[in-house]
Amino acid sequence: MSAHVRPLRLAMVGGGQDAFIGAVHRHAAALDGRYVLVAGALSSTPQRSRESGAALGLPPERCYGTWQEMLDAEKGREDGAEVISIVTPNHLHFPVALGAVQGGFHVICDKPLVPTLEEARELEAAVEQAGTVFAVTYNYSGYPLIRQAREMVRGGELGEIRKVIVEYHQGWLATEQTGKQAEWRTDPARSGPAGALGDIGTHAEQLATFVSGLSVEAVAAELTAFVPGRRLDDDASMLLRLSGGARGVLMVSQIEIGRENDLRLSVFGTRGSVSWRQEEPNYLLYDPLDKPRQVLTRGGPGTNGAANAVTRLPAGHPEAFIEAFANIYRAVADDLAAREQGERINPDYPTIRDGVQGVEFMTRVLDSAAADGRWVKFSDGG
Repeated sequence: MSAHVRPLRLAMVGGGQDAFIGAVHRHAAALDGRYVLVAGALSSTPQRSRESGAALGLPPERCYGTWQEMLDAEKGREDGAEVISIVTPNHLHFPVALGAVQGGFHVICDKPLVPTLEEARELEAAVEQAGTVFAVTYNYSGYPLIRQAREMVRGGELGEIRKVIVEYHQGWLATEQTGKQAEWRTDPARSGPAGALGDIGTHAEQLATFVSGLSVEAVAAELTAFVPGRRLDDDASMLLRLSGGARGVLMVSQIEIGRENDLRLSVFGTRGSVSWRQEEPNYLLYDPLDKPRQVLTRGGPGTNGAANAVTRLPAGHPEAFIEAFANIYRAVADDLAAREQGERINPDYPTIRDGVQGVEFMTRVLDSAAADGRWVKFSDGG
């Protein structure tokens, strides 16, 4: 889109004081000058919410005490918010997103979409009825070399896909933890029915299907809560049956001491394979059949148009987490700018459909684990 396209008016729910992900979303939204933050209901109590808004320099009358108050007020303003960014704990995603969609707002929501499949389907129906844009911030799909890998798969460079292995290793919950981030993630009332599975497992599933182009058709899973007294899983391992006869392995854990944010993906085909690590995101290993290994660098020789379209800096300058989020925010802005001009483009960001698929994945894994790891088929398109 051209550089003169006007910034979108953005409001945020959640992401106030001491919230990690809210600041990430705000930085990402600001990176390309495509959004301006105009309002917020940023915390769970009215006073703290208003204090958080004031700390960000929002006008006092647009530092709202509750998200309901914000949606009602912004809907009635000529200069009201157009896009609502939802960065709350999981249990609030559904009511906030549904209220925003029914109010005619566009939505950018953190993952997982909602805690239950019933809520996911109801929200998807509401989006379809309203005709609004709805994005889910599976941010790892925004990395340039993930786009590179996906285009290589699409172009047949790996041949027929046989196997996908995706792992997400963390260690920060290896012991009982206090603090805002740990407390809500280990609380079923706020996190929903899944722990590590919902927090990072949905990222892993989306990344695997995004790159491979395959869908999950069945799963056999084991979930474990290793920390005594913990009510949600902190470790998960599963086998996947993928479309086209391919097979997959998915492992996630938050109790592996020494691991930070070690997300890894490998896709194996009949003609070659690719491998990528989130902690070294500017490199993609490509192993063609019976040929020497190639190391592709972000912005370097041999990268394709899909990767270059979301590359911001020359090779050798680190580019990573916030930029990947920003690529999703920019894609949403491009989509909305095109719609405003009466055009439709093929936007490349995770949509409400991706969010629903993530919730079905989470639900079927829970079903399988509850049945001692038996195979459970998907019914919602995987």
